[in-house]
Amino acid sequence: MGSFEVRGGKRLKGEIIPQGAKNEALQVISAVLLTPEKVTITNIPDILDVNNLIDLLEGINVKVERPQRDTCIFQADDVNINYLRSDEFKAKSGHLRGSVMFAGPMLGRFKKAFIPKPGGDKIGRRRLDTHIIGFEKLGAEFYYYAEDGFFYFTTEGLKGTYMLLDEPSVTGTANIIMAAVLAEGESTIYNAACEPYIQQLCKMLNSMGARITGIGSNLLTIQGVEQLHGTDHRILPDMIEIGSFIGLAAMTQSDITIKNVSLQNLGVIPEKFAQLGIKMNIVGDDIHIPEQELYEIQTYMDGGVLTIYDHPWPGLTPDLISLLLVVATQAKGSVLIHQKMFESRLFFVDKLIDMGARIILCDPHRAAIIGLERQYKLRGIKMTSPDIRAGVSLLIAALSAEGTSIIQNIDQIDRGYQYIDKRLQALGADIQRI
Repeated sequence: MGSFEVRGGKRLKGEIIPQGAKNEALQVISAVLLTPEKVTITNIPDILDVNNLIDLLEGINVKVERPQRDTCIFQADDVNINYLRSDEFKAKSGHLRGSVMFAGPMLGRFKKAFIPKPGGDKIGRRRLDTHIIGFEKLGAEFYYYAEDGFFYFTTEGLKGTYMLLDEPSVTGTANIIMAAVLAEGESTIYNAACEPYIQQLCKMLNSMGARITGIGSNLLTIQGVEQLHGTDHRILPDMIEIGSFIGLAAMTQSDITIKNVSLQNLGVIPEKFAQLGIKMNIVGDDIHIPEQELYEIQTYMDGGVLTIYDHPWPGLTPDLISLLLVVATQAKGSVLIHQKMFESRLFFVDKLIDMGARIILCDPHRAAIIGLERQYKLRGIKMTSPDIRAGVSLLIAALSAEGTSIIQNIDQIDRGYQYIDKRLQALGADIQRI
């Protein structure tokens, strides 16, 4: 596996354009299975997770044209459903949690689906209960083959129903929506996730002939249709990458402009970085982060220590918790980071402590950070990337640190960030892929 060699301490400068959103891409690309007609998707991020999903589609005989790296034309007019039960599919999809997104469209259109046990990040338990219960309420039967770890779903025909989701799971909501659009009758999904990427999926499906109302809320109503047709769809910029670049600028005392961020779809993300004391200028649809010698963490109005925690949209996405934690290490002041959703996502802080950060890991979900106020720089060390978001957080820590860092297992970073070394080099970073 590859590694990054990073010589830190350099101030960066320039403009950077965020890639297309990884989490949206996994949903809308899976949705091409709902129609035999051509679907064109643009602004696709050129990253491992997305490319592996496209490879899986080609494995089940979906035709894929790629006139540009960020554009694909899909046509699912001759799908080989049985490939989904093969050892080859299981091997390829076992490292990609996004493969579970095939279940909804396969059930809706072909009345059966196979899912291997989900792979992806090692950030804690990521259950499929919401997906499975939703499919069952629509009329699917569910079997689990323990000997090879496959979930099997079948139905004689999905029928619309009312359901209250046990949690507002983003992938669960997306999967259920894609099954329900071809179900007979009306489906009502309450406590649905309402992230911009779910909104994008619903808008794309409506452009294909689906009838979804309530988009942007946690109460979706879906009138089932008999078939869907082709469409063109453009993916939003990746809000997690935008947050990563804000943190990068602050940590490295750099002057960076992030272009075309789709500000209306960022929710509370700019506000959370502002709570850490980071200055930002909004110029049209761009975010400019000026060079800043020191940023100070806000306190509550009564003087209490700030707590930053993840929460379903429109709250803070859990994918930025690791990054905000890293950024706080060089701030003035203290903050409690509370990662509610995944019990293993904070375990990378031991690397930051080795780099000189002042962090108390209270339990698997909470960490107290006492900012160094730039009185002491982090120091370069050798470390391993445990997951996508922790990996890029450690990379940003290394870029701000004194000396040389080696980051191993960078396949994890490549899963979510396209050409990250080349794009950082363009800003002046000293980073090499070795």
